[in-house]
Amino acid sequence: MQPNAVTVDRQPIANAAKPRRIAALDFTKGLLVLFMVFYHWANYFIGSEWPYYRYLRFLTPSFIFITGFMVSHIYLSKYDVAAPQLLKRLVVRGLKLVGIFLVLNLGRDCLLPLLTKGKADFSLLQPQNLQAIFISGESTSKPVSFYILVPIALLLMLSGILMIPQRRFKYSFHTFCLFLFALLGALELAGVKNQNLEIISIGMLGVLAGFTRIETINGVVRHPFLLALAYLAYTIAIAIWNVPYPLEIVGTCLTVAIIYLLGTVDWKFSSTQDLVILLGKYSLFGYIAQIVILQILAAGFHRFVPKVAVLPTSFVAAFALTVMSIQLLDRARVRASSVNWAYKAVFN
Repeated sequence: MQPNAVTVDRQPIANAAKPRRIAALDFTKGLLVLFMVFYHWANYFIGSEWPYYRYLRFLTPSFIFITGFMVSHIYLSKYDVAAPQLLKRLVVRGLKLVGIFLVLNLGRDCLLPLLTKGKADFSLLQPQNLQAIFISGESTSKPVSFYILVPIALLLMLSGILMIPQRRFKYSFHTFCLFLFALLGALELAGVKNQNLEIISIGMLGVLAGFTRIETINGVVRHPFLLALAYLAYTIAIAIWNVPYPLEIVGTCLTVAIIYLLGTVDWKFSSTQDLVILLGKYSLFGYIAQIVILQILAAGFHRFVPKVAVLPTSFVAAFALTVMSIQLLDRARVRASSVNWAYKAVFN
C-alpha cells in the first residue's frame, strides 16, 4: 500500500447538478464509526476510570468537523446559496436529529426496567436538563445517550440560518467562526465552560474547510510522514497535558486528515475498504445502532456471561453486530421501497 497514490475514482469532485459521494470521506466516517464502537464499548464494559480516553477525544469533534465540511462542500454544490430549499433542508434535518435524540432517550427510559434494575425515569424533559443538554452541553443530573446528535443538529440549523447573510457576504461563515472563538476566549477568561459551543466551533472550522477544492485537500494530506510526525507530537502533548481545547482542535484536524489519506489509497484488500466506506454511508445510523446494541449487550452479558468472558465476547459482538446491522439496512433499502422511504424520511 503506497500512501502517496491518490486515486481519482475514489474521491470524485461533487458535481454542481448532482453531487457524487466522496468515497474517501465516507471511508473517514466509517473508520470513525468503528473507533466510536470501541469508545462506547470501553464506556460500558471497562468504565469511566479507564485512563486512555484522552486518546479518543477526537471522536465527537471529528464527526462534527465532517458534518460542517459536508454543509459547505456537499450541500452548496447541490443548492444555490440563495435557494430557500437549502435553508429549509438544513433546519429540517437539524430538527429531525433533535426529534430522534428525544425519542431514543425517552424510549430508553421506557425500557430501562427491562435492561437494568432501575425504574423508568422521564426527567430528561425537565427544564434544567434540557438547558444542560441543548445550551451548555455539560453533564446533567439525568444521564443521556446519543448526545452527539445534539451538537450536529445545532450546527446544521445554525448553518442554515447563516446561509441568509452568506447570500450577500461570502465570508459570513468565516466571520461567525472568528466570533465563536472570540466568545470561547472570553468565556475562558470568565471561568465559564460551554461544551456545545466548543464542539460547534470545531464544526464551523469544518464548514470553512469545505469551501476548499478537493484537489487542494488531496494536496494537503499527500504528506503522510509529516502527518505522522505531527500526530506523534500531538500524542506526546496530550500524554503530558491531557486534552485542553486547543489540542482537541489540533487532534481533530490531524485525525481526520490521516484517516482521509487512508481512504484515498487503493488497498490490497479492497473488500475491507469497501466495507468501511459502507459504514461511512450510514454513519449516523451506525452511531445509533451501536449504542442500542451495547446497552443490550451490557445488560445481558453482565447477567448471563461468565465474568472472565465478558470483555472479549462483548468486544467482538459489539463490532460484529454493528457492522451486520448496517449491512442488513443497506440490503433492506434495495429490496424494500418502504424501508428505503422510512430511512430517507428519518435520516435525510
